[in-house]
Amino acid sequence: MKKEFVLVIFKPDAMAKGLMGHLLSRFEEAGLDLVAMKVVAVPRALAEEHYRQLKEQPFYEGIIDHLRGKLHGGHKVAAIVYSGENAIRRSRGLAGATNPEEAAPRSIRGSVGRVTTRGVYENAIHVSSDKKEAEREIKLWFSPDEIGAAIFSTRTETVKSYKNKTWD
Repeated sequence: MKKEFVLVIFKPDAMAKGLMGHLLSRFEEAGLDLVAMKVVAVPRALAEEHYRQLKEQPFYEGIIDHLRGKLHGGHKVAAIVYSGENAIRRSRGLAGATNPEEAAPRSIRGSVGRVTTRGVYENAIHVSSDKKEAEREIKLWFSPDEIGAAIFSTRTETVKSYKNKTWD
């Protein structure tokens, strides 16, 4: 099977609990290859575009605030691109069900996630749902220059007298 790429985000609740090393180990042990990684404070526009498909949901503002770290003392997120055979399916299996109470106990969400008394899912991790979403999300979170491999087609353009690689 062809190598797939997937965006994984360690959310602010995971970062606040100091779980980055543990989560990185879980993906490494699963045999997925780390292609790119950065730790970022999430601007509102990025959070809104990331969750655009949920805009009409009653919980939309809550997930925007969650991704931006507003519920966890301003903690940042780790955005990561992994690759490998069946990377999306394998990553989603590692993550477990979205609701931590429904996730398998040994999955990431089942072992470190929780539902707060206010009903907020602190599920520690985001994983792209399919190939189309993975490409959209990776291009949203990373520029071609931030990824050490040519995973999607690119073009080079001149912007204010310097060249900048951008997604097609």
